[in-house]
Amino acid sequence: MGVEVQGVRRAFGDVLAVDDITLSAQPGEVTALVGPNGSGKTTLLLMLATLLAPHQGSIRIDGLDPVSQPREVRARIGWMPDGFGTWDALTVREVLHTIAAAYNLPADRARARTEELLTLVHLDDLGDRRARVLSRGQKQRLGLARALVNDPSVLLLDEPASGLDPRSRIELRDVLRSLASEGRTVLVSSHILTELQEVADRAVIVARGRTLETQRLDADFVTTALAAWRVDALDPERLTAWLADHHVPARRVGGGQTEVQVAGEENAARLLADLVRDGVRVTAFTPSQGALESAYLAATEDRR
Repeated sequence: MGVEVQGVRRAFGDVLAVDDITLSAQPGEVTALVGPNGSGKTTLLLMLATLLAPHQGSIRIDGLDPVSQPREVRARIGWMPDGFGTWDALTVREVLHTIAAAYNLPADRARARTEELLTLVHLDDLGDRRARVLSRGQKQRLGLARALVNDPSVLLLDEPASGLDPRSRIELRDVLRSLASEGRTVLVSSHILTELQEVADRAVIVARGRTLETQRLDADFVTTALAAWRVDALDPERLTAWLADHHVPARRVGGGQTEVQVAGEENAARLLADLVRDGVRVTAFTPSQGALESAYLAATEDRR
């Protein structure tokens, strides 16, 4: 049944953190929650995790109400906050054993589950290290393992890629896709839009505590959405003149390159072919902004 949020509102005194957010995150999918700082993402995730109650609207986690049924909801969710604390004196294995005990897992199952998760997040060689010596990225991976101890049907992840190196981010992407393929609901908040586009099935864009847009990130969206491409040529002045003559919106960016907005990969390929046909000696033609990033910037244009 996944996550259903309808017209949720939450204030802290005079500060309205969440004004009117509506979203749906389905089992078997990764749903991205994107928005600028202060847009209400973390407050919403705290409400989904039963740690805050909404002042208005409704929330359902697998059909359950986090306000009236918090114990049942907590049994179903895996919650990974942005910047969680660790018990520094415990080893990595002991941290996971402690969480397993909190979920009343039998000791033998807790040990087996711990080893499964250490392998999954590539911390099996650090299982006997004290948590205090872990790097930021390693602690993030431990946080993901901790969120999976109870084998949840719904995962709530707040900035899970924060502090991860490029290889770990790729591994995280693969883990999230694998978890979704098992039928779990994955709701992830992140600022790394290019990577979200690769892992997510849909994106919910929020700003100022409100839902602005929900976009499916399917093949049609990726191949037809407006995106930015950077172009360079041996003769930049001729390139600029050609684009102006053909009414292609363009602007100069860093490194002396020109950035153009093109709707879809087919049109981008056609633009490149036309440039070459007309004798513009192109030396670079690369995407500088993914489709999700372009959609996000368009939806939050009023923040400029």
